[in-house]
Amino acid sequence: MEDKEDNFFQLSAIQHYLFCERQCYLIHAEQIWAENLFTAEGKILHERVDEQKAATHGDSLRVENGLLMRSLKLGISGKADSVEFHRKEDGSWIPFPVEYKRGKPKTNRCDEVQICAQAICLEEMLGVSIPEGALFYGKTRHRKSVVFDSELRRLTEEVCEKVRGLISRKTPPPALYEEEKCDNCSINEACMPKISGKSVTKYMSSLSSESSMSSNKGTLP
Repeated sequence: MEDKEDNFFQLSAIQHYLFCERQCYLIHAEQIWAENLFTAEGKILHERVDEQKAATHGDSLRVENGLLMRSLKLGISGKADSVEFHRKEDGSWIPFPVEYKRGKPKTNRCDEVQICAQAICLEEMLGVSIPEGALFYGKTRHRKSVVFDSELRRLTEEVCEKVRGLISRKTPPPALYEEEKCDNCSINEACMPKISGKSVTKYMSSLSSESSMSSNKGTLP
C-alpha cells in the first residue's frame, strides 16, 4: 500500500459500512452528511469525552482523550475517543482503547471492528501488542470488553478492504430499504431509499395505489 494520506479513509467509515453500504458511500465518497437526533446525541457524547483533559491516576493508569491515529497497513486515519495506558509490572505501558457509543450493544460486530481498527493503529504507531479494549454504551452505562483475537483482526482487515473498494466506486450501491433503519438514518432525504433502483413512474404509481387504498377505507359500500 502506498504511504499517502490521500489513500486513507476515516475510521468512522467502518461503522457506516457495516450499518449500510449506501450510507457509507454517500458520506465518505460524496461527502453528504446531515444531523438528526441520534447523530446529535452521539456527537455530544464524543465532544464531552474529547473535552476531558489527559489524566493520571496514580502510578498505574494514564488516560489520553482525542488521540489522533493512523495505520498504513489498513489505510485508515481518525481519532480515538479515549486511550487508557495501563502500567505493567515491568514498568512498560500498554494502550487500552475505549470507544464511547450513545446507544446499546448491537447484535452485529460493527462496534468491535471499529475499536479493533483503533487497536491496530495504536500497535503500528507505538510498536506494542494490544490484547483488548472496551466499548462504553451510554444507554446501558456499561463497559463491554473486546478481545482483539485473530478472528476479529481478520474481519477488521477484510472490512477495511471492502470499504476502500466501495469508496473508490464511481456510483453508489442501490438502497435496500428497511423501514426502521432507513427512517432513522440522518441522510434519508439524500439517499431516497424508497425510490433508489425504481423508476419514477413505478414509484409514483405505488404512491397512487396507496392513496387510493387509503381513500377506499373511508368509503361506505
